[in-house]
Amino acid sequence: MQKKIQSALISVFYKDGLENIVKQLHRLGISIYSTGGTQKFIEELQVPCIPVESLTSYPSILGGRVKTLHPSVFGGILGRRDNETDIQEMKQFNIPEIDLVIVDLYPFEATVAEQKHKAQALGTALDETPIIEKIDIGGPSMIRAAAKNHQSVVVVAAKKDYSLLENILKTQHGETTLEQRRLFAIKAFDVCTGYDLAISNYFNGANFANPFNKEQSVLRYGENPHQQGTFFGSLDEIFDKLNGKELSYNNLVDVDAAVQIISDFDDLTFAIIKHTNVCGIASRATVNEAWHAALAGDPESTFGGVLVCNASINLATANAINEIFFEVLVAPAFDTDALDVLKSKKNRIILQQKNKLTTTHNTKTVLKGILTQQNDNGNFIDWKEEGGRATTLAEKEDLVFANIVCKHLKSNAIALVKNKQLLGKGCGQTSRIDALRQSIEKAKQFNLDINGAVLASDAFFPFDDCVKIAHAAGINAFIQPGGSIRDKDSISYCKQNGLAMVITGQRHFKH
Repeated sequence: MQKKIQSALISVFYKDGLENIVKQLHRLGISIYSTGGTQKFIEELQVPCIPVESLTSYPSILGGRVKTLHPSVFGGILGRRDNETDIQEMKQFNIPEIDLVIVDLYPFEATVAEQKHKAQALGTALDETPIIEKIDIGGPSMIRAAAKNHQSVVVVAAKKDYSLLENILKTQHGETTLEQRRLFAIKAFDVCTGYDLAISNYFNGANFANPFNKEQSVLRYGENPHQQGTFFGSLDEIFDKLNGKELSYNNLVDVDAAVQIISDFDDLTFAIIKHTNVCGIASRATVNEAWHAALAGDPESTFGGVLVCNASINLATANAINEIFFEVLVAPAFDTDALDVLKSKKNRIILQQKNKLTTTHNTKTVLKGILTQQNDNGNFIDWKEEGGRATTLAEKEDLVFANIVCKHLKSNAIALVKNKQLLGKGCGQTSRIDALRQSIEKAKQFNLDINGAVLASDAFFPFDDCVKIAHAAGINAFIQPGGSIRDKDSISYCKQNGLAMVITGQRHFKH
């Protein structure tokens, strides 16, 4: 729905970047309402400007605290252009339609920083008066009103969006589409949200914003004892905590990794997590068998790890687990006698998982910003047998298993698997060949036979060196996403040596 801008209300703290907008509005014959310093700025550009006071019949009062809070202003912004009652009331009270609102907010965060710096430099108490005066009232109200009525009104709440508005004024001659108005409205609501959070955090003594709108728990410390840590969220939505101390920052990170990997397995599976990487994992017919097979993959790294299983923990398994030191055990259920054994250590954290994770995206902070992406769902897109022979049924089951494991290891990653048991893994390496060497050495360290094992790689083989080294160590089947310009090198080696190779078309980088 196209809408032509006939009038604009401009009231901003920062005037830089505004000149071109004002001139474009004047060129298009758009009436401009303004007040205070913004009105003076516009008039100095030799552009006609209608004082807001002419609408309200009131001057700016209370030291500037009240300027635009009046029905003649907000009625012009909020009036519904397609509502006959609104139209008649606006005529009755001589309220003009306002089609464009350009408003920014007082620099609250900058004022807080300035006053803190000043108090620190002078060695005096913090003067809150300037801070309080920079809590904007009229600005957020006008922004929200305009964003609410974006069916008819354009709102620009930050100078970084001036260029977008200027381009629309130039190319569309003052007309806007509903999609454009909605985009500006979304940006405006985000500005208000960030502003309110900054004020709330200041009064709550917080040092950074909480953009998550979730329950907040202060942790003992962060990743290291000298770092503060906070968790935003509710563990009670996912777990019942049956025993142990409060979870630490590192516990939470590892539990998340544990729950992520176990959710990818349908067969009865036990996994051991250390620093977010799986160091032991196996699928078996019983919980006790799965535990012992997982432990055998790397009994050394299990110390202080996080354990996770997708089946109920029985007494035999609990007795076996009880022999080692671990931080957390996660399972969907526990037999009563098994729980009695596991609770013998008062600090040992026992979590009964009652709900699956339902998130669809993950986020991380980078460069003072936030990255978000969809979760790495799925195992493979294609199953192309490109080697010198087809995979056997047992190899195929192991390759599927190995590829899931590899997906949950830090890149570069290699997983060696036989009989649905992780025998060796290399992860977090800067070269794929180093990850392979690490996985082979890990298996040798615990006398695990990798002859006839399969290999999964989280990304393509850039050369055929990995395939050659793995073959020499006894590996006969490979799974990788492909995508290298030299895929044919690895595939040719497999064909020449009767090795199986599956190309999946799905990379699993994890950083």
